[in-house]
Amino acid sequence: MTGSPRRPTIVDVARTAGVSKSLVSAALRGETGVSAASRARILAAADDLGYRSNGWAQRLVSGRSDLVGVLLTDLRNAYQTEIVNGIEDAAHAAGFDVILSHGRRDRDLLRTRLGGLVALGVDAVIAVTGHLDADDLSVVAGRLPVVVVGRPSSVPEAAGWIRNDDETGARLAVDHLHVQGHTRIAYAHASSRPASLARRDAYRALTTAPREYDVRDTGVARLLDDVAAGVVTAAFAANDRIAAQIVAEAIDRGIRVPQDLAVVGYDNTELADLVRPGLTSIDQPRGDMGSSAMAQALALLDGAAPTREVAAPTLVVRASSETPRAAGDAPTR
Repeated sequence: MTGSPRRPTIVDVARTAGVSKSLVSAALRGETGVSAASRARILAAADDLGYRSNGWAQRLVSGRSDLVGVLLTDLRNAYQTEIVNGIEDAAHAAGFDVILSHGRRDRDLLRTRLGGLVALGVDAVIAVTGHLDADDLSVVAGRLPVVVVGRPSSVPEAAGWIRNDDETGARLAVDHLHVQGHTRIAYAHASSRPASLARRDAYRALTTAPREYDVRDTGVARLLDDVAAGVVTAAFAANDRIAAQIVAEAIDRGIRVPQDLAVVGYDNTELADLVRPGLTSIDQPRGDMGSSAMAQALALLDGAAPTREVAAPTLVVRASSETPRAAGDAPTR
């Protein structure tokens, strides 16, 4: 029984090309000082032999892994995955690779995954989560750059931070519903995290008779019961997934959206464009937030002080909240 063929080494490439091992190393790293003819001969020899450089070894020598670890709360959350797209694009442009880790909405698992990213030797961590706070992140932030995207209860002084202006986003949503003629506006949520609470508090400040529904506890059904009873005519949801659930169950009950119930979501994810009627939503500049997080991580690697950024949301109006103006189809208010 024979073993696997031996993997070619840099020594084999040097012998085949008729040059020194150090010249092969310089050519493969793209360094200057290697003639075009020698570089071509070395690359041809490496290709013929099937040589592949050991990236991990090169990274150990340089003291940098060129890896950034990205920790997510929930891969099913389109808001988070769209932020990751921005991180990946910026990382690629800077010569970094991205390692994703998923906490499955479990704080203990998020802590474990955070430690796993550090053990892998990443150069920086971007935590796209509101489920870890300063106590969870401070040890890591003292060892390597950490940037938080989201709104946890607290962030270490040593970490960078990017969050959405949740208060302004909620005001945009409620003001839009007021312009549409609504005064009986509900708030639907599924979290007691700081971002949801900030949106709720802004909603309360703008609503004379606030009505709040936790969709984890039959909240959608109770909200729609109140719509049928004329108690509620509009709903502001803490995210697009909740808003889409409200729209789907309303239609199943024969409740017209937006004629009987106007709905506004939050995040303006791809889901907002896919549901029918199209979902009015508060847009967070997710790609920009991701690229800004990567820029902060790179700046921290270069020794810069951590910064704090607040992303400005905007309102994207679609059919779920604008009352059709066709004759004979007057809205119920």
